[in-house]
Amino acid sequence: MLRIHNSLTGRKEPLQPIEPGRIGMYVCGITVYDYCHVGHARSQVAFDIVRRWLRESGLEVTYVRNITDIDDKIIQRAAERGEPINSLTARFIAAMDEDFAALGIERPDHEPRATGYVPAILRMIEALIDKGHAYVAADGDVLYAVEKFAGYGRLSGKRLDDLVAGARVDIDSDKRNPLDFVLWKAAKPGEPAWDSPWGAGRPGWHIECSAMSTEILGTRFDIHGGGMDLKFPHHENEIAQSCAATGDEFARVWLHNGFVNVDDEKMSKSLGNFFTLREVLPTVRHPEVMRYFLISSHYRGPINYSTAQLEQADAALTRLYTALRGLSPTPASQPHSAAREEFAAAMNDDFNTPQALAVLQGLARDLNSARAAGNDDTSCARAGELLALGNLLGILTVDPEQWLQLAPPAAASGSAPGDGEIAALIEARIAARQAKDWAESDRIRDELAAAGIVLEDKPGGETVWRRG
Repeated sequence: MLRIHNSLTGRKEPLQPIEPGRIGMYVCGITVYDYCHVGHARSQVAFDIVRRWLRESGLEVTYVRNITDIDDKIIQRAAERGEPINSLTARFIAAMDEDFAALGIERPDHEPRATGYVPAILRMIEALIDKGHAYVAADGDVLYAVEKFAGYGRLSGKRLDDLVAGARVDIDSDKRNPLDFVLWKAAKPGEPAWDSPWGAGRPGWHIECSAMSTEILGTRFDIHGGGMDLKFPHHENEIAQSCAATGDEFARVWLHNGFVNVDDEKMSKSLGNFFTLREVLPTVRHPEVMRYFLISSHYRGPINYSTAQLEQADAALTRLYTALRGLSPTPASQPHSAAREEFAAAMNDDFNTPQALAVLQGLARDLNSARAAGNDDTSCARAGELLALGNLLGILTVDPEQWLQLAPPAAASGSAPGDGEIAALIEARIAARQAKDWAESDRIRDELAAAGIVLEDKPGGETVWRRG
């Protein structure tokens, strides 16, 4: 049985779908004012894995991931660049789609944009005002009255009194409580605005997700996910306004992925220590290396980003591809083999991808042993298992021969020989061997080895090669 750590209760719990056989899952997406960074990739790969395993478990998953396309940061960035907001957001949405596709992240079933859900947002705000959970401030903003919601702080474990005591508010603030947050922002000159019963304005950030998730999935759904940095105040505020507006429980299970750290410090734009995927992906052999790195740690824990960690991921993934090389994988004759059962046990334990990857490495060792013993049937069956289980994690999607001829990170500088040059050197070495010029044959092998090219002589005189 699949057990998931629920941030709301702080416990691992059996997943019990609200509707048998079906799961509704909402995950906070990207605010599109810049290129996606490694932290974004960590979160979206984690929930891509969750979705894949839920589906493999026989559940029908409706996966919703939003896009925030109106926000203070978007308005500011467009103004800085002298670019229309729609043009800016369209450009970064296209870049996001390209980056996520490279990482093997599947498209969501629904990808709502905040600007397309303004009527639903207005309806939710009106319901909150009618029920006494929101009020119109003197400056025209509509604010949520936090102290009206008895369960505020339950997700983050924060006490309302402590939060109020530590809060700072401008002297001229129209808030009744320093923790009250904006649902509708009154229009400012030059900013995009929509009509509302309270005057022209635009939505606050928190209300966007509440309106989009409940419009698509209903007032009660199974899973809400996002980064640990969203737990407070964003997700806490979502719960408060959604439950108050609808009278329902909103999301039953909350999942939060851990931070990406650089030198043990959280990666963030505010600290200036973030790396965009546009910067990082060209430096690795293939985007799968980044994906393997991201799932090599449990989704709930922190992960430390470094070049050395990427190189370790490259080496581990290359071991799997090397094991598959030259084999014709066959479907395993035992669908409930020991390896598959061990893999399922890992994934059913709160999506334990590090343990699942350990199962793949074990399969690769078994495969290599069977091949060395000349047991072709066993090695091909193990290859079939390895490939099928790897694909469930979104890896091993490249032809092994192609993978092994891709340039690894160390060769990314451009100093490594190209495929044509390698082929010419191999032909020269074959000619030297035929002429029994062993010194020249060894010289060419050593030259290629120094460039990170490994040769393997096959029976019958064929030579195959791989990088690094």
